[in-house]
Amino acid sequence: MKLGLFGMPLHPPSRPAAETYAEDADKVIHADELGFDEVWFGEHMSCTTEPIASPLMFMASLIQRTRQIRFGTGVIALPNHHPAVVAAEVAQFDHMSQGRLMFGIGPGGLASDMELFDVLDNAYRTERMMESIDTIIRLWRQDPPYNIEGKHWKIKLSQTVMPELGVGYIPKPYQLPHPPIMMTAMSPFSDSVKTAGMRGWGPMSANFCPEYVIASHWKKYQEGCELARRQPDGDNWRVARNIVIARSDAEARDRVMDPEGSNYYYFEYLWKVLLAVNYTAVMKDDPKQPDADVTIEQLIDSMVIYGSPETVTEKLLAFRERTGPFGGLLMASMDGAGVNRAREWESMTLLAREVMPRIREALAR
Repeated sequence: MKLGLFGMPLHPPSRPAAETYAEDADKVIHADELGFDEVWFGEHMSCTTEPIASPLMFMASLIQRTRQIRFGTGVIALPNHHPAVVAAEVAQFDHMSQGRLMFGIGPGGLASDMELFDVLDNAYRTERMMESIDTIIRLWRQDPPYNIEGKHWKIKLSQTVMPELGVGYIPKPYQLPHPPIMMTAMSPFSDSVKTAGMRGWGPMSANFCPEYVIASHWKKYQEGCELARRQPDGDNWRVARNIVIARSDAEARDRVMDPEGSNYYYFEYLWKVLLAVNYTAVMKDDPKQPDADVTIEQLIDSMVIYGSPETVTEKLLAFRERTGPFGGLLMASMDGAGVNRAREWESMTLLAREVMPRIREALAR
């Protein structure tokens, strides 16, 4: 099983941006030293709490500061960008990292970004996303002249092409035909997961989903693979989880339920955001439960895996048995203000050095 780190990232808006960028970079370097296989960062243009506007720019600063860890965009919100810009920038990063890139795509999940780019309508946003990725793949697969007559973007490059000078060519990635494509999902029985299965892409399940939602993603992935006559392969499926590990179960519970703790802040923040946009069903064990009855402690208990290394190992194996055979576990990256930095670093260390070897051994058996 692959081990990764997934960062929205999320930090209190009162913290200086330069400080949080440095903290997130230090965490990637720590993950690389611990042997994490991959790291993912999201894209948000209009939110100081989720401050990375360009995951490619941020991760490019870490290529030379890490040894082996792979980098993933989690995700690039394709409806908000011109496809030729994404194609060229992703190809550039893939060459700079010599193939350490995974290309995570999605429609975007931040309502303020949707308003900013005038893509609030879900069907319209999805349509733009699918046209964009199809256009990007076409640009990577052919040489000029380019003449792509899409509904949302019309790309034409033919009159200024100079083959002998290399002018007029959209760069192709280092990995051919292109980096692995991943698609994120958070809704129950998400059609995004079905699309990933149909297209041969890898699905990624969000960490702020209850267990039944994660299990529904495996069912939808199987459905998509079957429609494409492709054998479903859990190795291509990544599941993100909030994970808190301490030397004892009691200490881990104290940390995760601490109102000053980063996991408590995370779920309190997300709950308020989803309340504001009337999309709370995605986080509730029971979608019919009234919002007024939901507590932060309930959300934490249903979506955070916490305990000693032994307990977390047992919980993760049982969780995988109930939800489906995911081949990648992504630890959700939390804020590191105050005591939280040491707690985050300890959870990462125990996960990589004590929990994952046991999980891999159990799966091998």
